[in-house]
Amino acid sequence: MITRNDSWKHLLASAIRDPERLLQALHLPLHLLPAAREAATHFPLRVPHGYVARMQHGDLNDPLLRQVLPLADESLPVAGYHTDPVGDAAASAGHGLLQKYHGRALLMTTGACAIHCRYCFRRHYPYSEQQIAHHQWQSLLDTLRADSSLSEVILSGGDPLLLDDERLAALVTELAAIPHLQRLRIHTRLPVVLPERIDAALLSWISRSRLQPVMVIHANHANELDACVAAALARLYEAGVTLLNQAVLLRGVNDSVAAQCALSESLFQLRVVPYYLHLLDRVAGAAHFDLPEATASSLIAGMRQQLPGYLMPRPVRELAGAPWKVPV
Repeated sequence: MITRNDSWKHLLASAIRDPERLLQALHLPLHLLPAAREAATHFPLRVPHGYVARMQHGDLNDPLLRQVLPLADESLPVAGYHTDPVGDAAASAGHGLLQKYHGRALLMTTGACAIHCRYCFRRHYPYSEQQIAHHQWQSLLDTLRADSSLSEVILSGGDPLLLDDERLAALVTELAAIPHLQRLRIHTRLPVVLPERIDAALLSWISRSRLQPVMVIHANHANELDACVAAALARLYEAGVTLLNQAVLLRGVNDSVAAQCALSESLFQLRVVPYYLHLLDRVAGAAHFDLPEATASSLIAGMRQQLPGYLMPRPVRELAGAPWKVPV
């Protein structure tokens, strides 16, 4: 039985959506407002108050702020940056189902996120066309049952943890009834940006499943990992969830050896294994976050000099049509 606790929903509903509110909350100059509002018309602003509370007031270069503040740079067309940089459209096997890699299937459970990261590779994704309608779930499950090569199902989006626990529990129960599935992987930013979501109801269904639970969180900077995030990750770990982190290498956010090493060390203290460090997916509107390949390679070499192997995330780039993520 799911015990309802909707406090996280109230926090989500009160998230900042107006650039002016964000600038005022951080005591930042309002001359940025026209450009921010223009950029937000193409990809809306959304950021929970708890995440904003971790930002430094008056600092336009705060690494958390840079991830969410709409900028004029987003409106500049740049050659080589596309609306579908990783080939999701070609990998679509039907409404809400992506199959790129052997043995795994990804379910696009929702188009909603608790935070709108400006570098998001799915910022142009046609969620309205690809979301799974209620009447399509059985057809999708039939597809998974018929493919005995699958051992892992991935819940993604958007953010799958924005779905109600009743719906998630029902879906996971049906997935667990498919004999060849062994692992349930959840890609989510909520333990970092809205840690209140990791409540008793969620822990109940995730710990009861036959499927081995793996949660891939997304933190880009050590400043994101406050006490509330630490407590949420501890609850997941104690529930038997394997915790991994994937980060994106972002200009002005974490593009230094010191920032990357601090992130890996902080994650491991919270029992999260640094998993991937993605070079930026070249999505239209995010070119200002990108780094030259030579700069990225030099930074990665510096990380290897300072970090033990188990704290070194795998540096990769995802290329459309490639059968695996390409090592850097």
